[in-house]
Amino acid sequence: QVQLVESGGGLVQAGGSLRLSCAASGRTFNSYAMGWFRQAPGNERQFVGFIRWNDENTYYADSVKGRFTISRDNAKNTVYLLMNSLKPEDTAEYYCAASVSYGTNYYHTRSEAYDYWGQGTQVTVSS
Repeated sequence: QVQLVESGGGLVQAGGSLRLSCAASGRTFNSYAMGWFRQAPGNERQFVGFIRWNDENTYYADSVKGRFTISRDNAKNTVYLLMNSLKPEDTAEYYCAASVSYGTNYYHTRSEAYDYWGQGTQVTVSS
């Protein structure tokens, strides 16, 4: 089992920045990739990006590429999502997730690839 706890959400003005954290505990050595997803009210859960534990390779959705950066701190078992140049359309509940499966980049853009999920943290961007 892997437990994930997100933090760092809040209210920010458009153009501002936030850094979300995802602290992992439990059998984290089984995790292959850590992903970030978001869901706005009335919308489906949307892929944001992921990072692989072994080589730190990252992959992002087009909508956030160049603005968001995922990083990790192995010593703290924590993954970060740094969000710059935030837009009102980035408003959503943000979730981190852990995948124990190997797969292609496309595979890890899908929520079905992930086995464990955090409880989410709300990000609200005002215009």
